[in-house]
Amino acid sequence: MNVATFVASIFDHQLPFRVEAFDGSSAEPSIESSANAITLKILNKNALQRFITRPGELGLARAFVAGDIDIDGDLDALFELSVPTLRRVLTAENLRGLASIIGSTGFQRIAPPRIEARQRGALHSRARDKDAISHHYDVSNRFYEMVLGPSMTYSCAVFSSSEDTLEIAQKRKVDLVARKLALEPGMRLLDVGCGWGAMAIHAAKNYGVHVVGVTLSEPQRHYASEQARLAGVSDLVEFRLQDYRDVHDGPYDAISSIGMSEHVGRRSLAPYAQGLYDLLAPGGRFLNHAIGRPVSFEEDPQPTKLSEINRQTQIAVGMRGPSKIGSPFIARYVFPDGELHEVGTMVSLFQAHGFEVRHLESLREHYALTLRHWVDNLLKRFDEAVEEVGLERARVWRLYMAGSAVGFERHHLEIHQVLCAKPVRGKSGIPLRTNFEPDF
Repeated sequence: MNVATFVASIFDHQLPFRVEAFDGSSAEPSIESSANAITLKILNKNALQRFITRPGELGLARAFVAGDIDIDGDLDALFELSVPTLRRVLTAENLRGLASIIGSTGFQRIAPPRIEARQRGALHSRARDKDAISHHYDVSNRFYEMVLGPSMTYSCAVFSSSEDTLEIAQKRKVDLVARKLALEPGMRLLDVGCGWGAMAIHAAKNYGVHVVGVTLSEPQRHYASEQARLAGVSDLVEFRLQDYRDVHDGPYDAISSIGMSEHVGRRSLAPYAQGLYDLLAPGGRFLNHAIGRPVSFEEDPQPTKLSEINRQTQIAVGMRGPSKIGSPFIARYVFPDGELHEVGTMVSLFQAHGFEVRHLESLREHYALTLRHWVDNLLKRFDEAVEEVGLERARVWRLYMAGSAVGFERHHLEIHQVLCAKPVRGKSGIPLRTNFEPDF
């Protein structure tokens, strides 16, 4: 058996893409598929060894990250394919054929790529959360500049049309948040998970707001502080290396949390909501901007019994069942310990802790556009990115951002802005009719 035949066999000889292998073998697609234009290149025996010792997505991801396999063609089509089941892979015929290719030692595990995350300690403890943030964000500010562009804004932009530049769309996003929070000169704004400072600097420069931004990443804090100096707002902005759970200098007139609550575990959501409520001044506003997953009734798409409907609804809103990111690739290489929460869970949680939810907006299509810009930026400067952070990490970002773009386009992922108020004697302070849209 040659390598191409082995690959075809684990797909029951219904091969959706072309295969080229290190032993000189190749195979053409045998079924019609959007992946027909892709060529999977198996570059060495390690690729097979990684897959057979960890069948499924993680084994394939390790082989891709390590450079044991390569892919020619548009990655989008990959995300329509299903990874062969363990039962299909580990047949006696396949194992005999594989042994003839890689030998008996080929069934031993080999070390994963060095950049794979290995989290230790209690889940969502301060120390472990700091390690998780460091894994993702303490990569290289220069690398992030290549991917994100001059705005250095690592969250969903807001487009008025697909013709907008990424920079304009990112400026529109932070201004949209500022308008939803009704920022005015002299206010205090807490920016939770402030990143490289875009929201805080925009609020200070354009609205005269005093801002405290907190992050667990020292490279982010250093970069943001320097950008505030260059923008002439150092007197209005303070960036701290601080866990949001350790902020105790309220009250703040407004709080923004943009792309941060995905790092907050399900068990920590209640303290997260309560802590921010306590920091917010009466009459203040809080905006949570976060990726989530749509509701899924996977066990029974058409439940008929009331008890079953109630049980599945509880699972859907997060009262039961896991909310961790399901992809082992994302969990090991991109967002260790990340958890996505369905928007209904977030709304119910905020209201249960005293907030009044006043406005909810989905930006799903906007994030797909944002990610397409980031992927394009990376591909244009891929060689520079490899020089800066190494081939493994550059490959991770290419695969993760392309897959995320497809996820938002196909509604496997969602993103929402949830605007909350802290009412005073039943009054929210929000006008009867409000237009939040920026005028550019």
